[in-house]
Amino acid sequence: MRRAPLPLHLTSGSFSLRAADKAGVTRTRTVARDLVTVSRGIRVPTGSSATGSAALRAYTDLDDESTLSLGSAARLWDAPLPGWLEEDWRIHLARRRGSSTPRRVNVVGHLLALFPDEVVELDGVRLTSPARTWLDLASVLSAEDLVIAGDSLVCEHGPEFPVPRQARCSIDELRVMVERHPGSRGMRKARSAVELIRVGADSPPETRLRLALVRAGLPEPILNHVVWGEDPWGGPGSPVLWPDAAYPQWRVGLQYEGAHHNGADQYLRDIRRADTAARCGWIEVRVSRLDLAGEHPAAVRKVRSALESRGRRAS
Repeated sequence: MRRAPLPLHLTSGSFSLRAADKAGVTRTRTVARDLVTVSRGIRVPTGSSATGSAALRAYTDLDDESTLSLGSAARLWDAPLPGWLEEDWRIHLARRRGSSTPRRVNVVGHLLALFPDEVVELDGVRLTSPARTWLDLASVLSAEDLVIAGDSLVCEHGPEFPVPRQARCSIDELRVMVERHPGSRGMRKARSAVELIRVGADSPPETRLRLALVRAGLPEPILNHVVWGEDPWGGPGSPVLWPDAAYPQWRVGLQYEGAHHNGADQYLRDIRRADTAARCGWIEVRVSRLDLAGEHPAAVRKVRSALESRGRRAS
């Protein structure tokens, strides 16, 4: 006997028996061998490769309250997490205080004081808003990792950048969240971290570099700075350089070189970028992960040396 095909929207990831009932799927069909029971009331098609929201959507469809939070929400908002939390694939599920704590296999349940605007929907999944997710992370992340997560959520680039980017939330929204929940776990950490968050850092190493420079007493570099090339016809020119961080006063640009810079094509692009910087009167400080290691990162010495070579007095 052939199995009745499932509605298309149930085949792309996990689904709850509640969703199956709404779609008119019989309970007999939900126990067929082409479906796997991953948790009470949740099915996934055999061999499914669903990830992200598609893999998690059934958990928030179990009732009208269950909401992805903490690390589970952070992943869907693309917020970078430290390795130990990135490897923890348990599902963080929250309900409002006064409800029962979510309890099921592979789920960490939370009861949270959630305002209506702190719960949103993304790709059919209910989860805490970006700003609320960041605040909840203060209970588990280090101060630096909390700044890194915040930098990622507020990062944006305008149309003059090769790849424009929209922020998930604003720094002001993070501040509102801090003031709204004064008794939350990690609040002291969140209050200090929000003052260090800046718009324009694309990656955790870029944030670590900026924080290391500030801790060492160097001026804080500018993010989202664009170097414009001169127009030979007297026009306004065009963007030619987008340093990861910059000191425009001294024309010093900072560039973090990740693993992707090892490729031959990228290596040639890096050479062209350095030549362009020189033509515009800028110098580049190229920083690798090794330059950020240890209590006294070599990156600080490299940047200090570059600034002094451009006339900044040693402090």
